[in-house]
Amino acid sequence: MKDSPQLEAARAYLEGLQDEICDALETDDGEARFDRREIEREGGGLSRPRVLSDGAVIESAAVQYSHTVGNRLPPAATDRRPELAGGSYQAVSVSLIVHPRNPYVPTCHANYRLFFALPPEGDDAVWWFGGGFDLTPYYGFEEDVVHWHRVARDACRPFGESLYPAMKKACDDYFFLPHRGEARGVGGIFFDDLDRVPGSDEQGDTSFESCFAFVRSVSSAFLDAYRPIVAKRKSTPYGERERAFQLYRRGRYVEYNLLYDRGTRFGLQAGARTESVLASLPREVSWRYDWSPEPDSAEARLYSDFLPPRDWLAASADE
Repeated sequence: MKDSPQLEAARAYLEGLQDEICDALETDDGEARFDRREIEREGGGLSRPRVLSDGAVIESAAVQYSHTVGNRLPPAATDRRPELAGGSYQAVSVSLIVHPRNPYVPTCHANYRLFFALPPEGDDAVWWFGGGFDLTPYYGFEEDVVHWHRVARDACRPFGESLYPAMKKACDDYFFLPHRGEARGVGGIFFDDLDRVPGSDEQGDTSFESCFAFVRSVSSAFLDAYRPIVAKRKSTPYGERERAFQLYRRGRYVEYNLLYDRGTRFGLQAGARTESVLASLPREVSWRYDWSPEPDSAEARLYSDFLPPRDWLAASADE
């Protein structure tokens, strides 16, 4: 499959986005720097793995760019698009995860991707975008969650009022651990198979340019959503109890990524570098047998007040 101008534009944008996010996270940490590499992929494409470790603010972070070229779309994609099974494809993406050191700073995740796939019958290539960003706090602060969702909503609004509610629900549904019966975090937005945006008149725009503009809007909003929370919480005093709960809750993150995350499955099935795919996992994590938090504790309030899906902007002052 030949590179198209649209693919080239998305590739250039996502490479620049990776640079911007890495630079910002290094600034926020103040000490650690990303290990930055470029690895040519067998059969075409490029990986730019970037991993930060042992920072003053960030315990570990991975901000990965990948351009994948393949002759057969992996099952993680064809499970949703069976009509493309056996077809060739190209995909460009940025995926990131930040595991902070302070338990009062939430973990965050974001992903932005574009697929071009050629059906096996030789029809015209089809394209779609996917991605979003979500927040996983250990100790909940309503003002932080409202800020996170407000930034997400405002990034979606120019492209149609229906986008944020639909993508918030999709995020709540996707980042859910069915074996635990609980959400991974407080959500955000999630979208897949995006090849249309409603537009200001809600009539719908199927142009690549409009969909790409939407992805640029929500991807550029990520730092606006996360950095103020980091700045506000990174110096909050904590002790062994908070650290132990952070490590325990990280176990839920590991369970989700290894059992359910489609991005992890796709990367491994597509033959991506395993070290890069699994760099999103936290460096330290713990499990406890049959543990539950003390009633009415800050840890218990995470489960009762923050993990159940809710409309975080319902009582927002600017609604």
